[in-house]
Amino acid sequence: MKVEIWSDVMCPFCYIGKRKFENALSEFDHKGEVEIIWKSFQLNPAMKTEPGKNINQYLAELKSWSIAEAKEMNDRVSGMAKEVGLNYDFDKAIVANSFDAHRLIQFAKTKKKGDEAEERIFKAYFTEGKNTDDHSTLLQLGKEIGLDENELKEILESERFSQEVHNDIEEAQLIGVRGVPFFVFDRKLAVSGAQPQQVFMDTLKKAWKEKN
Repeated sequence: MKVEIWSDVMCPFCYIGKRKFENALSEFDHKGEVEIIWKSFQLNPAMKTEPGKNINQYLAELKSWSIAEAKEMNDRVSGMAKEVGLNYDFDKAIVANSFDAHRLIQFAKTKKKGDEAEERIFKAYFTEGKNTDDHSTLLQLGKEIGLDENELKEILESERFSQEVHNDIEEAQLIGVRGVPFFVFDRKLAVSGAQPQQVFMDTLKKAWKEKN
């Protein structure tokens, strides 16, 4: 059974959704027969990388909020993350365009390391305050999960895997994805958002039953 997940590495609910889905999958009787395919999505393709600006400042400007209001909302999201064992640090999180991070993930998928890449970049962005649009940072993260540094360097300095990112985003539009995370089970059932673990478990069981 295939589960395709549209996600953006700068989306706080995508990391939370990933963990909730994984928790459900770990208790699913047929987990060894589930293939997970990560799909690229950009919440804000035009976002400019600004290493001197954190997410609280960015959100305040975007929504015309005060810094205190933005921080309050991000604190609520951090609380949701903590419930599934994730530690978010929005004071450190750097505003960064996610396109090159998605290219790294697309390359990692060809080496059967898509899940490791997604996880490592999420942690770098939300917990460690790393600039995930910086090529030297991406090279280091790629190296940590076992990708060839020289090959990744060549990819980041070229346009390779850009089309794969665009293809995923276009496919999302075609099937009506309006936001992420978005989980598609065998192209029959879908779950939108970081739903409770039980929702993922019920959907896994239902999709498995339909398949078999």
